[in-house]
Amino acid sequence: MTLISLAKSPTQSDFAAHYFVVTRSALFVPSRGDSSMSESELVARLRASLAAQRYSAMVIHNYCVNAASFLRHLTRERIALEAVTPALVADYLDDAIVQFRQRHGHEPAQFWRSIPRSGIHALLKLALPQWPPESAFSPEEIACRRLWAEFSEWQRVERNLAPKSILDFKSELHCFLRWRIERGYGDISLLSIVEIDAYFAERAPKLRRRSIKDTAQRLRVFVRFLHATGRIPTDISAQIISPVMYAYEAIPSALSREQIDAVLVSTRKDVSPQGLRDYAILLLLATYGVRAGEIMQLRLDDIDWRADTLRIRHSKTRAQTLLPLSAPVGEALLAYLQRGRPNTKCREVFIRSRAPYGPLRTLYGEVRRRLLAAGVKPEGKSGPHAFRHARAVSLLRAAVPRKVIGDLLGHRSYDATIPYLKLATEDLRAIALDIPGREVRS
Repeated sequence: MTLISLAKSPTQSDFAAHYFVVTRSALFVPSRGDSSMSESELVARLRASLAAQRYSAMVIHNYCVNAASFLRHLTRERIALEAVTPALVADYLDDAIVQFRQRHGHEPAQFWRSIPRSGIHALLKLALPQWPPESAFSPEEIACRRLWAEFSEWQRVERNLAPKSILDFKSELHCFLRWRIERGYGDISLLSIVEIDAYFAERAPKLRRRSIKDTAQRLRVFVRFLHATGRIPTDISAQIISPVMYAYEAIPSALSREQIDAVLVSTRKDVSPQGLRDYAILLLLATYGVRAGEIMQLRLDDIDWRADTLRIRHSKTRAQTLLPLSAPVGEALLAYLQRGRPNTKCREVFIRSRAPYGPLRTLYGEVRRRLLAAGVKPEGKSGPHAFRHARAVSLLRAAVPRKVIGDLLGHRSYDATIPYLKLATEDLRAIALDIPGREVRS
């Protein structure tokens, strides 16, 4: 029998220790592998790759056991490794669950399926030039992927947009292109304003006015790209109407000073590597009001310990700002670098707390988790941007000139700071004015 285990760890405290005994027949274990490399060579290569990424010994064992079982299954079924598709892997896992149910008389745990799947996917990504293979997608999906790649390059070259701004288009355009495929619309050359109206009719009820305006703006740019590259004969972008947004009508959400202090105090009590990392991140957010992307791309070279300065690369404007490194922030960064940061060749300061150890890709989950742990429930947004808004408001209340605030926050225009003025007007409520009245004589 093969023992597959998922053990309790500090980063998985919500999981109890689970052990699943799975028979060899459940994971299709017969003869040798069939590929350019032998089964043992492929598994050894996988083991070395996982060890280099500093996966735990238990995870390496589980990945390799399941990868080897899958290779033996391919040999029995006479399937070449290059012919594997996501559907084939899904069928294999379905059969493994059936075998588990027959042997043990009950369903496996909800997350059981992810254990063998992770090992199989790790092997396929290592052994194949592309996983999942392009053949796993329909012709329409392949065309959409290629269209998105060309559109991204067009935005970079023709519009000189930053990578973050280009990515902002990705989710909406993927949603729109998937919608076209599901509704059976033909080639993109047949795109019409009627089709776009139908898309908005389904999409708009789920969105706020601000999001509807953003969606319309992104589709307008996409339509201009289609026309500029000769994919559609007429530029219909002007016919895509978005709701009117009055200047500064939306009030940014911001944390109060008390809420920020509560989050920092709560996070500082966590002296684990993840706690040291999150505390340093929260201090950077609260002290400088930087964007999440600017923290994630902060590199070791950007910290000048001798001069006590911190270089911030603004993700939107591509400008750089040299800031004084405050003592609390410096101490938090030093504590993380010495006792919390994994040993990795990455030059980014903040690294994932679990293997594979690489740069962070998002801060939203980490910030939201720390807010909840501190019992802080902000009104409105509960991500990193709430700290940015709070910093802007505190500077406005301290009578710091708007130009200086804009430079600190990395704003491209002078007017970008104006929306924060509405948050600062709360101070005016404390001012009571005596309005002279006319004396009434009887």
